[in-house]
Amino acid sequence: MWSVQMKLRMKEESGTPAREYEMQQVDGEEESQANGTTLWQDCKKPAPWFQQITARGLFASLVIGVMYSVIVMKLNLTTGLVPSLNVSAALLAFVCLRSWTTVLHRAGIVTVPFTRQENTVVQTCAVACYSIAFGGGFGSYLLGMSKKTYEQAGTDTVGNSPGSYKDPAVGWMIAFLFASAFVGLLALVPLRKIMIIDYKLNYPTGTATAVLINGFHTVRGNKTAKKQVRGFAKYFSLSFVWSFFQWFYTGGESCGFSNFPTFGLRAWKQTFYFDFSLTYVGAGMICSHLVNLSLLLGAVLSWGIMWPLIGDHKGNWYPGSLPQSSMKSLQGYKVFISIALILGDGLYNFVKILAFTIRNIYDQFKNRNIRPGPMENHTEDRGLNEFFMREGIPLWLAASGYAAFAVVAIILIPFMFPEMKWYYVAIAYIFAPALGFCNAYGAGLTDMNMAYNYGKVSLFVLAAWAGKDGGGVMAGLVGCGLIKSIVSISADLMQDFKTAHLTVTSPRSMVISQAIGTAMGCVVAPLTFWLFYKAFDVGNPDGEFKAPYALIYRNMAILGVEGFSALPQHCLQLCYGFFSFAMLLNLARDLLPEGAGKYIPLPMAMAVPFLVGAYFAIDMCIGSLIKFVWGRISKKKATVMVPAVASGLICGEGLWILPSSILALAKVKPPLCMRFSSG
Repeated sequence: MWSVQMKLRMKEESGTPAREYEMQQVDGEEESQANGTTLWQDCKKPAPWFQQITARGLFASLVIGVMYSVIVMKLNLTTGLVPSLNVSAALLAFVCLRSWTTVLHRAGIVTVPFTRQENTVVQTCAVACYSIAFGGGFGSYLLGMSKKTYEQAGTDTVGNSPGSYKDPAVGWMIAFLFASAFVGLLALVPLRKIMIIDYKLNYPTGTATAVLINGFHTVRGNKTAKKQVRGFAKYFSLSFVWSFFQWFYTGGESCGFSNFPTFGLRAWKQTFYFDFSLTYVGAGMICSHLVNLSLLLGAVLSWGIMWPLIGDHKGNWYPGSLPQSSMKSLQGYKVFISIALILGDGLYNFVKILAFTIRNIYDQFKNRNIRPGPMENHTEDRGLNEFFMREGIPLWLAASGYAAFAVVAIILIPFMFPEMKWYYVAIAYIFAPALGFCNAYGAGLTDMNMAYNYGKVSLFVLAAWAGKDGGGVMAGLVGCGLIKSIVSISADLMQDFKTAHLTVTSPRSMVISQAIGTAMGCVVAPLTFWLFYKAFDVGNPDGEFKAPYALIYRNMAILGVEGFSALPQHCLQLCYGFFSFAMLLNLARDLLPEGAGKYIPLPMAMAVPFLVGAYFAIDMCIGSLIKFVWGRISKKKATVMVPAVASGLICGEGLWILPSSILALAKVKPPLCMRFSSG
């Protein structure tokens, strides 16, 4: 889990996506001015909502959703870092359907024109599908329930009650996702007018997606898209072939290019090496320089300084006879110090965004009678607003649907998880709409989805409420999933409504496409996870698929049940220090002048290498270096091509996971082993 706030903060701080969208918006505006029309005049009579959802669009959404679910699941189970793939999803949606209509046209077959509304629907449906692979908790709270994670947390730990685990299975995971994922779609539907039209919230991700799609459906935008497609295809092929080539040399433990001791064997033992993963190079190109450098700083601080120093106290601070994976040994320091950084960063931003939200709601009510200035384009705004409110979901339908889904969850979830009492679920669904509103409002102002922080709060509350004897660990993990799902999907839907508003797409088609994509994801994501779970050693702290956040979330629940007695010696003092360190870094970012504040590292990014290692941070910094050099050579070309090239690198290696998983399940081993040893 990279946490959604990290993912969105990357967009806010990097500047790269903003420049890309700004350039495409200018192109679209120039073309509109040349034609003497506005977007509203151009789209005055869009197709009705049921024609915006097409069979070809749903098929394209499923293909994109499956491919990206594999990619996201790999990232989720290795480091937990998942960069935003919305740009490449919108690009692929455009490519798939434009290519389809072009082929049919050349074959002499008449087909319905491909519109920006259909492009919006496909992008929304595909993103909703693969978002379940990240937001479904397969690398965090859901996997944290497994027996393997239970054992890693320490069977002798007081709060880790015997038998408090539930191993993954396709059936109950699909049922749990269906029971929890759809409620968020209906929680805030009645408030779409307040959020989008009355409060005029920006929703930067939704706005950027709309500008991108509008840019595709112009003459200049189409030319830009063709260049991006060529770049994507080229580097997709390169990444896939390179992954296939590497596979031949991985016929044993610690074999292959992924274990190449780039900086020597001593550094390699401390995880400092370049592992030739084009996925993380591509992710580094998408992420901001600040995110990548924060990762590297965290790697140096932990694996370069702290863990060797704490390791020197083996036998003093912790028993030397304990296995390395025990929570009472060095592993405990790694887990709990990273938790302290995550909680410090999360708590600061939670309080900050909540205060910002309350202040802005107060200002909205205070200034609700102030009319906009004469310079605004009232005609176009009025036209977009009228269309946006013309088609929607009736209040009675949204309320009854929410109640029906809540009743299903209240019955089904305690049946699957006896520790999660029915009244825990009922209380969660009573408070969820209010929490969803706060999160959706904050996301509209800041583009930061704080769903995981709401989930962490519910995790601690339910774990402490249920207690050790009441299955507090399992109750906390399940409750975290429920609240996080509702709150996150509510904010995502408002982002989609903003996109619909600016692309003149029916809100009804957006809700339905989001629901269809969510239904796809509730099936695709568990099957994708099951493929990884059976083909690879998921959850092994020394393997490739470490799934670090599963252990972090379980230990958060144990802390909620047991308190600080779960920590090894001197770990509490270190946790206090790093919790305060995270708060101070965030405070410095806000108080220092903008020119200095933007260089303050991000605590959430720094926390990831503490458990995972330094190798992926080096990969991502190489991606950041490529983007920096490319920008120096040709800033305009880099702005257009970096997202496409990065997406190609990620998708090529990600797609290789499918054949490699099949080979692993078929017990087909690579023929060679390339390993390095001291001379």
